Amino acid sequence: MSSRVLYLFGCAAPPVLDLPSVVEQALADNWTVCVGLTPTAADWLGEGTRSALEARTGQPVRSAPRRPDEEWPWPEADATLIAPATLNSVNTFALGLTPHFVAAYVAEGIGKRWPMALMPCVNAAYATHPQFDRSVAALRIAGVRVLYGKGGFVPRPPGEFYRADYPWGLGLGAAGEAAGRDAAGRG
Repeated sequence: MSSRVLYLFGCAAPPVLDLPSVVEQALADNWTVCVGLTPTAADWLGEGTRSALEARTGQPVRSAPRRPDEEWPWPEADATLIAPATLNSVNTFALGLTPHFVAAYVAEGIGKRWPMALMPCVNAAYATHPQFDRSVAALRIAGVRVLYGKGGFVPRPPGEFYRADYPWGLGLGAAGEAAGRDAAGRG
């Protein structure tokens, strides 16, 4: 039995530092995992952690777009999970901006209706910014499953969030559901 392929994309919020354990959980759930990072998230994880993730997954960790002469290095995804997603990233994705690899992938994925789930990681002050609610709504309308609010990530006041409280299991579960829906839709 071949495993499903998960693209796991992280942005620069504190839970991204837990990506190695999330990768282990996904591998245990029979996913082939391909890790993509925003440039700042890649910097936060450092070369050693990125190299360890590559060794563990057997796939290159990506944070830069491929050159026109490069082949796509990963197997085709069954689902993509973008988590943690910062205020900046959520707004960037919703506005269709493509300043980095992860944003460009999300923009293309929306256009091609690839199965994607996104789980923000913002504090309650950031969540009150009027663009954030508009961005969450825009992504949902575009077909991205946004795990925010009841049944997803719930923001806390600044300084009251702990990495261990980030609901990674909800994100991985949503990716599994998205992969199942996509497989069902392909016949």
